[in-house]
Amino acid sequence: MPKVIEWVGAREGDIVWRYPNEEIAWGDNLIVHEYEAAVFLRDGKAYDVFRAGRHVLTTANLPLLTKILSLIAGFDKVPFRATVIFVSLKQFQGRFGAQGQTKELAPLKFYGSFWFRIEDPNLFVNEVVGGQEIYTTSSLQDFLRGYFNERLIDVLSQYSLAEVYGKLDETSFLAKNVLYDAFKRIGLELIDVKFEGIDTTPEWRDRIFFLRTGVSANEVLRMQTVQKAAESLSKSPGAAVGAGVVMIPPLFQPPPAPATQAQRFTLCPKCGFQNLSTARFCSNCGTSLQAATTTLTCLKCGMANPAGAKFCINCGSPIQPSVKCPKCGSEVQLGAKFCSNCGEKLT
Repeated sequence: MPKVIEWVGAREGDIVWRYPNEEIAWGDNLIVHEYEAAVFLRDGKAYDVFRAGRHVLTTANLPLLTKILSLIAGFDKVPFRATVIFVSLKQFQGRFGAQGQTKELAPLKFYGSFWFRIEDPNLFVNEVVGGQEIYTTSSLQDFLRGYFNERLIDVLSQYSLAEVYGKLDETSFLAKNVLYDAFKRIGLELIDVKFEGIDTTPEWRDRIFFLRTGVSANEVLRMQTVQKAAESLSKSPGAAVGAGVVMIPPLFQPPPAPATQAQRFTLCPKCGFQNLSTARFCSNCGTSLQAATTTLTCLKCGMANPAGAKFCINCGSPIQPSVKCPKCGSEVQLGAKFCSNCGEKLT
């Protein structure tokens, strides 16, 4: 008597179910409910697919499997062996979560949800059920979680930590687009991806905060060095207290701003000693440096030279002598078009 092959007692959340009896006879009735598909599997390979409806199994509606069975003598008279895999075509939710790295090798922990459905039952059974020998929903969820995590780690490794933190919604959208093709290759449609949590180590979290507030990367590294030094000293009794007095204060001092080329030094007009540009008196002979602040600009390279210089200290070109303004009598460099004191046009 023909038997009925049917997925009975399917629960909410069940994705795949394997019919327990592998002996199939011609004339058996196959019942496929709405939002289901039944796939015939033999020797790890999927063949014919049935959608919703009642089907009487014949050689006509099992053409692919019949072609394989025709190699067996008398297959049409005795029960043949095949596995019937039922899959649900509804939308399901999966979970993901793992730890990877960003492109600057910052550790990254993440977790969230993704939504999917079986789009191509034949391809799905071939690639996952038969290929991976996964016949239960729990095993399938474990496989998809690992499959999703592995590919998401590759995606996130192409972006910086600041990009991932600052554009979480955009990252979810990007991950969906990249993983969409990966899911399609195993017969699934990836519907949506949503990150629910993302984090890194405290050290990298502080680094992101400071970079967002406009602190330079060098300054961030300096502050982290201070923090590590303080932690190290706090764990070392005795001598570390004395060492901290010497070690920590210099770390807290911000790096000095580089001096500009025109303000490096002032030459003493009497002895020629190089003094700091902020000095008021020569450190060598005590001569007032007020008059030495007057500079002569080289007409060839534009370098500011100390007053009285005959040759440029940068390119060695002769320094042109000065002339007097006909209106106010101030010293004006030869070649100037206007007096720097009164604005008189010079000829």
